[in-house]
Amino acid sequence: MMETQSTGAGGFADFDLSRVPSPCFVVDEIALERNLKILQSLSQNAGVEVLLALKAFSMWSLAPLINQYLAGTCASGLWEARLARAHYGGKLASFAPAFRPQEIDEIAALSDHLVFNSVAQIERFSAAAKAGGADIGLRLNPQHSEGEIEKYDPCAAGSRLGQPLPQLADAPLTGVSGFHMHTLCEQGFEPLARTVAALQPFLQQRKGQFSWLNFGGGHLVTRPGYDIDGLSQLLRQTSQNYGVQTYLELGTSVAFDAGILVGEVLDVVENDGPIAVLDISATCHMPDVIEAPYRPALMGESGDGTSVKLGGPSCLAGDVIGDYQFAQVPQAGDRLAFLDQAHYSMVKTSTFNGIGLPSIAIWNSQTDALRMVRQFDYTDFEGRLS
Repeated sequence: MMETQSTGAGGFADFDLSRVPSPCFVVDEIALERNLKILQSLSQNAGVEVLLALKAFSMWSLAPLINQYLAGTCASGLWEARLARAHYGGKLASFAPAFRPQEIDEIAALSDHLVFNSVAQIERFSAAAKAGGADIGLRLNPQHSEGEIEKYDPCAAGSRLGQPLPQLADAPLTGVSGFHMHTLCEQGFEPLARTVAALQPFLQQRKGQFSWLNFGGGHLVTRPGYDIDGLSQLLRQTSQNYGVQTYLELGTSVAFDAGILVGEVLDVVENDGPIAVLDISATCHMPDVIEAPYRPALMGESGDGTSVKLGGPSCLAGDVIGDYQFAQVPQAGDRLAFLDQAHYSMVKTSTFNGIGLPSIAIWNSQTDALRMVRQFDYTDFEGRLS
């Protein structure tokens, strides 16, 4: 099981959960800006260009703030690329495990870097990429595994992500401007350093043949304790050694500990202990709880007391968030909040069982200003069906 990386409630400890409808994502723009300032400082010190990974955090109402600090965005396909150009500034790098022929012309025209997953995709679509004005990149699989959970490890045996290095020994790679790798998941600097060391022989062999190197995401740079100095030194040395521009594609680091998901207890039942049924669903609102799996941190959880199982309102028997300690068993109508719920949360929600999507709010922990930016209703459910 993955461990939550949250460092605590931060400014949300003073937030009145009754101020928003339930369920609701609340993002603190001050916490978000704190992260952005760290990343801007890294960019200035290391010469790296930091891109926002839209797959993790696509809250475009905050794009004006993000645009002040980051160099651009990265997209996982055509719709994210459109969103990037509609709301965000700077550079756009696009990658997909495989591009669709009917979309390649548009995504190439939107992108500055078009990163392909295989040499075969480059051979098929290089003309379209060049016609669209995009630099061609290739994703590498260093075959150096650092992932803690296999399903989140792009270097796991049999991975479909990236061209394995041994297959590129004699490949000419004509027209390729840069290389991309993404091998980590919410990890520190040391796994990256080991991965780059494993990649060095390939990079040395190709020295002078590429102009940029993208280290992807999974670097939890904004978590306290991350070795930012080590990262900066590695990025500077790489840039100097190979004469290239370096990039990072960060999602979790941008929105780390910047949001909560507020919910309400609907009922409490008894079956081998108390079970609180919430209007928050793991399968609909926090699918990584089941997919990873992991246990999200609960704001104000008691260190001891009564263990209460928290579950969602769907018909899925496994729609369970986890067991939590309460000083007193919660009652119907009580509010609670899960921490670190800005990234990989609202981008993955669904309306399974006809369960409504959480509202979205922006809060300023310095001024206490609160604004609702989106509330969903039945038409959002109906409109995605036919």
